[in-house]
Amino acid sequence: MGVKAEPWQKAEIAGPKKALLILKPEVVVAMVKRAKRPILVVGHLAAEDYSDDVKMIDYAIRMSKTTGIPVVATAHTTTEFIKRGFQPAGWMPAMDIGNRLQDPEWKGLDGKGPYDLALFMGLPYYMEFVILAGLKHFSTNLKTLSLDRFYNPHATWSFPNLSVKDWNESFELIINKLGGK
Repeated sequence: MGVKAEPWQKAEIAGPKKALLILKPEVVVAMVKRAKRPILVVGHLAAEDYSDDVKMIDYAIRMSKTTGIPVVATAHTTTEFIKRGFQPAGWMPAMDIGNRLQDPEWKGLDGKGPYDLALFMGLPYYMEFVILAGLKHFSTNLKTLSLDRFYNPHATWSFPNLSVKDWNESFELIINKLGGK
């Protein structure tokens, strides 16, 4: 039986253009390596437990340290990053970063130009769904990756609905293939 591309939030209709499934973690690795200006948007759910010893925020930190991808913390996530000795590149409300990413005139956090790849993790599903819908329809050259455990049809690429175990294994593989520990 194959993996289904089924939105986690029931009764949501994404339209004819839906996210491609990330069936192999190497897809994420290839997208990150190919990107010229990636950015990682991390929401407050990243600081919650997914299993006994792993929090999504720790994966975000490892990914950023391995690749140099700037992290934008939303909500109160900045505090959680700082508790771990990591300084995000910026903080802003989730809807604000969503609006800025679709603006072709925005020069980014560092003033060096627009981003070509936005990775999302740790936002409430319904909020990420709306932000990604806006980016899908109104951004010009931006690809999006949903790195959460649930399929998000508005991203360019998204994991299918995964168990915690499969999601953790995928992230460990991604970070290792990007050169991290």
